[in-house]
Amino acid sequence: MTAGLLLGACLLSNASHSNAAVAVTGEVSNPVSVAYTPGMRLLDVISKAEPYPNDYWLAAVWMHLPLLEQQTRLKVGVLFDLKLLQRGALLNNNAALATLAESLHGYVSRLPVTGRKIADLDPVKLEVSFAHNYLLSDGDHVIYPPRVDRVTVVGAVPKICSVPYQAMQEARDYLDHCPRLREADADFLWLIYPDGTYKQVPIAAWNRKDGVYAVAGSTILVPVRNNIPDLPTPDLNEQLAQFLATQLLAEVAP
Repeated sequence: MTAGLLLGACLLSNASHSNAAVAVTGEVSNPVSVAYTPGMRLLDVISKAEPYPNDYWLAAVWMHLPLLEQQTRLKVGVLFDLKLLQRGALLNNNAALATLAESLHGYVSRLPVTGRKIADLDPVKLEVSFAHNYLLSDGDHVIYPPRVDRVTVVGAVPKICSVPYQAMQEARDYLDHCPRLREADADFLWLIYPDGTYKQVPIAAWNRKDGVYAVAGSTILVPVRNNIPDLPTPDLNEQLAQFLATQLLAEVAP
């Protein structure tokens, strides 16, 4: 078995573990772990937990077991592409890019596969919108985090930065506090919101889009300049942003 397949097998094995219940924890009045029954929906357990009304529901996370395998494969693919990028950089005598690829590989390796499913976990909205009151699976876990007044910058930067959140500040302006490496793509960044959504943001003089703001708890991915000829990793930055969007806020542990 190759190293990539072995890693995938190990991650899938870990991902298949079930907690045999549905849990709601974090900033709630009554953390609960409820025995799963078929047909159970989000509001059935969230209403028992009673999330605090003034906390940061935007960043709440639903870890949905059926998504673990898909996200495991996404992580393995990102790690594989980072290894390809590192080897391609070495073959092209670009030591700085090879070092960045190796550093990002280590960073991604340490991130968990969460199974996060994008959903509005505002209990009030769930009460009035049956269409968003999704069915649960055995072993699912919902976490309501405390509010975080920081924005995190990762990717093609010397080190991960945690920058104070400023209301109505353009996403690109957070890079003033976390300078990019020469190996960064200077034309775009990826903005990852705490609700698990993400988008590419043009930031260069020729393509700049104004009015794109980070919110508290956002992550900004500074993409890698991925322009080595014949290297089959054109989607690396987008897939890395997609995987980062599955993560919980750094202050939250499942």
